[in-house]
Amino acid sequence: MSYLHLFLFGIYPYIALVVFLLGSLVRFEREQYTWRAESSQFLHRGPLRLGSNLFHVGIIGVFLGHLGGLLTPLAVWEWLGVPLSAKQLLAMGAGGALGGIALVGLLILLWRRFSNQRLAVQTAVRDKILLPWLLLTLCLGLATIPESAQHLDGQAMLTFMLWAQHILTFRGDAASLVSDAPLVFRLHIFFGLTFFMLFPFTRMVHSWSGFASVSYLTRAWQLVRPR
Repeated sequence: MSYLHLFLFGIYPYIALVVFLLGSLVRFEREQYTWRAESSQFLHRGPLRLGSNLFHVGIIGVFLGHLGGLLTPLAVWEWLGVPLSAKQLLAMGAGGALGGIALVGLLILLWRRFSNQRLAVQTAVRDKILLPWLLLTLCLGLATIPESAQHLDGQAMLTFMLWAQHILTFRGDAASLVSDAPLVFRLHIFFGLTFFMLFPFTRMVHSWSGFASVSYLTRAWQLVRPR
């Protein structure tokens, strides 16, 4: 195991998570005016609604799927009676469908933004970096499905579950668990971690508000009287 591999998969995850959490907090405290999605609808509507809906449904599903699939202890799956092979098939099917939906939505949004001169000029440099980076991350994630299909026993998935859980529990052997993983998986992990590192400096911070707004579902009705 090389020092580069040890850094990327044993140390870099902590750097990315610290920047993600601390950077988001600092931006919220110091730059609340920029805490928004920076809507461009008034410049050009186009297929914004279609692309945005597809992207948000897909990417939220992918995120929650990764969160639950990687961090749920193996004992829980065994207690539920779900074998690793079935879990892997579920992850491939659901991940492929949701990732495909997110990819289509993102392609629509990219086409809308960069095919319109007014939007392209108004697009910040950070978004010109973030959006292609997210596109490549999604493509790499979808590219892992054919590789996973060659090993349906679920052991590869178990490897990445253990890696993620060892990272969160501060075990020093995490990097060694994925030392023999196929390159496409390691690239997907690296691009995914870097996305979280870029997160606090881009429009993506509005996602925090999206999760916080779930409380609106249980809030009392507001009475609005006409003048």
